[in-house]
Amino acid sequence: MRYSCNMNQALVPDGFPRQPLQQRAKDRFERVVDEARQLLLESGLSGFSIPELATRLGYSRATIYNFFPTPYTIFNELTRRYLIELEQLLYRGAQGLLDVSWQEGARGMAAFAARFYNDNPVARLLMLGGAITDESYHAQELMIQRLGRLVQQTLAQRGIRLPPSPPDVSLLAVELGTTCFRVSFFLHGEITPHYQEEAGKAMIAYLSCYAPD
Repeated sequence: MRYSCNMNQALVPDGFPRQPLQQRAKDRFERVVDEARQLLLESGLSGFSIPELATRLGYSRATIYNFFPTPYTIFNELTRRYLIELEQLLYRGAQGLLDVSWQEGARGMAAFAARFYNDNPVARLLMLGGAITDESYHAQELMIQRLGRLVQQTLAQRGIRLPPSPPDVSLLAVELGTTCFRVSFFLHGEITPHYQEEAGKAMIAYLSCYAPD
């Protein structure tokens, strides 16, 4: 499968940072993103501010505002990167699960996603804690749609054809699994093994109405 990704489709451009052109500016841009991730890890959303970020980096506030007009543009950039990373991970993982039943494949995909969230606490905060901006909401919904297509493709490779939408069966299956993750994050701050298992069960139970055993 040839992989391509354009997570900026259907997003509002003003909600994302101004991309630098010069190498020195690109280096500063990446330092801001990296330090923003660390600040979110340490202080959460409530402790995040551009003045604090500027102090930690030793930059003027104007330097950061030049790339990121608001804190939300930083959050959107981080969310965009995490969504691409998760999508790429699941696409790769799906290709390694083609020799097992589709039910085991669903459990395997839930395990890959759970590991990603548990390895990336800032991704949990931005992606499972609820969309912070309209742009991050649209980005997440776009990812759900793309992962729904991945479900369709992997089932089709097994000779299983889902019915045409509406409703979009594959998208709803991904939403059910993601909801289990959101509840686990809300209750426990991470994806616990029990909620990972429930995510797999939820997807299998729903898809069983359309896919044979």
